[in-house]
Amino acid sequence: MNVVSNRWVYKIKCRSDGSIERYKARLVARGFTKQEGIDYSETFSPVIKQATVRLVFSVAVSCGWKIHQLDIHNAFLNDILDEKVYMKQPQGFVDSALPSHLCRLHKSLYGLKQAPRAWYTRLNDFLLSIGFRASKVDTSLFIFSVGLDICYLLVYVDDILLTGSNSLLLQRLIQLLSSEFKLHDLGSVHYFLGIEVQSTSMGLMLFQHKYILDILTRAGMLSCKPIDTPISTSKATILLDPLFSDATRFRQIVGALKYLTFTRPDICFTVNRVC
Repeated sequence: MNVVSNRWVYKIKCRSDGSIERYKARLVARGFTKQEGIDYSETFSPVIKQATVRLVFSVAVSCGWKIHQLDIHNAFLNDILDEKVYMKQPQGFVDSALPSHLCRLHKSLYGLKQAPRAWYTRLNDFLLSIGFRASKVDTSLFIFSVGLDICYLLVYVDDILLTGSNSLLLQRLIQLLSSEFKLHDLGSVHYFLGIEVQSTSMGLMLFQHKYILDILTRAGMLSCKPIDTPISTSKATILLDPLFSDATRFRQIVGALKYLTFTRPDICFTVNRVC
């Protein structure tokens, strides 16, 4: 059998304002050492689409529904593995009496290639069992209806949004989820996938202030002065400047800008041209 190594990963979890929320230490399997067909097979896992998030937000605002934000604790650790996966003992927790022994993983672990798919399958099966149905357009959108009441649940890995027409029904669904998974009800949505959400008398204000600062920091432009730079929409211009030296860094920043168009549609054309 192939033996998977592991390592400890340390991360600082920040709030939407950039302040430190907590320090995290996580044991992660080094999934790149796995062999397809032996340690894993299917790996694809769907996530909610940006257009679906916008649509559900619009429906919730127009109907006056409250949007709950839920967070599943250690989501990937809930999955049951179908394959036989053996891993080395974690550093700092090696059995002194049996140092050459291995750990067989019965449940998934962060870093395994099939972990996202296994988690989605587990959550999908549970939601279907309690009466939800998956949308045919976006399989990460789940719909629950009883009588005239309807609820929508959006899934992005372990981040969940839940909204609907009946607040008592929403609380009942949250109780059912908490009976199966360890979750934290964060209340009304305020920070979802790097998008800051602020409730106003007019509805919801979506912005990505912290995300923009992160992009400027990565690009080394945090101290630069802002200035409008118009771009021609009628014809393409040929630039005679030399190519950017670091192509990978360029692609990373452009990819980050694409996600920024979620709340800044005014830069869509420019980002498209840069892509």
